[in-house]
Formats: sequence, structure tokens, C-alpha cells
Amino acid sequence: MCKEEVERTLVIIKPDAVVRGLIGEIISRFERKGLKIVGMKMMWISRELAEKHYEEHRNKPFFEALVNYITKTPVVVMVVEGRCAIEVVRKMAGATDPKDAEPGTIRGDLALDISDAICNVIHASDSKESAEREISLFFKPEEIFDYPKAADWFYRKGI
Repeated sequence: MCKEEVERTLVIIKPDAVVRGLIGEIISRFERKGLKIVGMKMMWISRELAEKHYEEHRNKPFFEALVNYITKTPVVVMVVEGRCAIEVVRKMAGATDPKDAEPGTIRGDLALDISDAICNVIHASDSKESAEREISLFFKPEEIFDYPKAADWFYRKGI
């Protein structure tokens, strides 16, 4: 459980969201919540990277479908930062299976079907350890930025 510290987490806007034009909707939800996007890029995930990312699922029956799905179209990967970001982003994402996701969550509002490929519009790291590992798979240190939020500009001197 988070103790109010600032954390970073990985978010992937998955192929089903990309092809449905939901990138902006998903990003805006995080920004409106007050989270900060400190790294972001669109990329086509290679099979090798997908297998590393989903390593924990390697022996599960859906592994092959998951890898095939995440490599089907470009995705948007982001590093999201904020107080208790891992927990906050997971709550905002909603239950993994869209049929179980509450209205108001990203999956509850936007995901259509989990099917064999886990087409649930978004991936969010599930722990601090996962977030650190996943961020390092997708981002070089120089691709993650530290910058002040608007409130820092207006209310703190010396910025």
C-alpha cells in the first residue's frame, strides 16, 4: 500500500483503444485526475519485448494470444507520475475484465470485451516492482522527464 509518496507507473494504451481513437480520452482522464505524464511515446511492440513484458504469464493458456494481440498495432506507452500513482491508476483503469469494471473507470466506460487476447484498452502496472521493471523495458532514463506542474509555476517562487 502506498504511503502518499510520489510514484511512477507504466500505462499502455492497447491496440483496441488505439484503433478506436481513444488515446486522447484515456490520457485526458489521467491529466484531469492530477497525474503527470513524464514519459510518452507511440511504438510498435516487438514480439521479443512483448514476451519480456508478459513474462509472468508465459505458462498460461492466453499467453500466445496476448503477445499476438499487443503486437498487432502500435500502442501508446506512458510513464505516469503522482502520489500513489500505481494504486490510483489501477483504480482508474478498473477491473481487468470489462464486464466486471465499474462505470466511471476506463475499462468500465471504454472496454468492449476481454476475449482470449485481453482486449481491455489499457495496461497498468500492478505493483512498485512491476512498475520499475516495466518502465525499464519501455523507456531509457533520458526519455523520462521531470518538470513542474502549473500550480508549481504559479504558487512557488524560484521556478
